[in-house]
Amino acid sequence: MIASIRNFFRQLSEPGVWQAGRLPEQPLQVATAALLLETMRMDDSIAPEETTALTAALRKQFGLTPEEINTLVALAGKEVRQASGYYQFTSLINKGFDSEQKIQVIEQMWAIAFADGYLHAQEQHLIRKIADLLYVPHAQYIEAKHRARAATVQSAVLT
Repeated sequence: MIASIRNFFRQLSEPGVWQAGRLPEQPLQVATAALLLETMRMDDSIAPEETTALTAALRKQFGLTPEEINTLVALAGKEVRQASGYYQFTSLINKGFDSEQKIQVIEQMWAIAFADGYLHAQEQHLIRKIADLLYVPHAQYIEAKHRARAATVQSAVLT
């Protein structure tokens, strides 16, 4: 795990990391995982369904193995605890993701917020704030919310 943390900071400080609007994948993964973790933490309790939604989102977004997801979540958790705000995460995402990928992050945040069956006001506030920082238009923010809610309802019916 220490090696992953060192690698993360080494990648960010290497010359050419910001060339041609491309970022190494690991910082983007950490930034995305950090925002998803923050969504889980907003209502002061982490339900198993939220953890499952987080794992599913990271697997879908990045194609990671369970071990890689565990390492990524641990690294993202450390970054979140040391962060003074969300800018360090949203700025990486703005530089490395296109508009569709940003909308997908917002949809994943909604999926985590809906996973425990209760949408807390703090979760909604965070997602709105992050959508603004990622320059996601309000219409796409609402569409992402509806898609995530529909997927949550559908998975609840199937279980």
